[in-house]
Amino acid sequence: MALEIERKFLVHKEKLPTDLKGKRYVQGYLSHEKNCVVRVRIAEDKAFLTIKGQQDGISRAEFEYSIPVEDAQGMLELASQAPIEKTRYLHQHQGHLWEIDVFEGANNGLIVAEIELSSEDESFAKPEWLATEVSHDMRYTNASLNLKPYTLW
Repeated sequence: MALEIERKFLVHKEKLPTDLKGKRYVQGYLSHEKNCVVRVRIAEDKAFLTIKGQQDGISRAEFEYSIPVEDAQGMLELASQAPIEKTRYLHQHQGHLWEIDVFEGANNGLIVAEIELSSEDESFAKPEWLATEVSHDMRYTNASLNLKPYTLW
């Protein structure tokens, strides 16, 4: 079983590096069950189907599969909510890869940085642009943002 161990933080936008290169993501949810969410994502010329289990602390089961972009486009039409749109920037910081998501549309104004870890107690250096940790605040999961967008809080 694949396991995702992830910490999530809000970001000080003005402190972010200016040389980041991003990739546009569009993702929708086919299921929002408490114990399992099913997501379809298009990241430019690639697409993925992802199944995530219920979060336990900062860990949860995750299974991700490459699928044809055309299939993903069809699956997005099956989603009950409008898709999430964002640009994802990758940034290496002291041996760890950070994913910085700048949301658009109904989640405009939200910027979240995530780091995937190999264990829940793994240490890491925090970049200066990190703000409040929101790892345990379920409102900041993409599945939750799909149901109740940031601009409606």
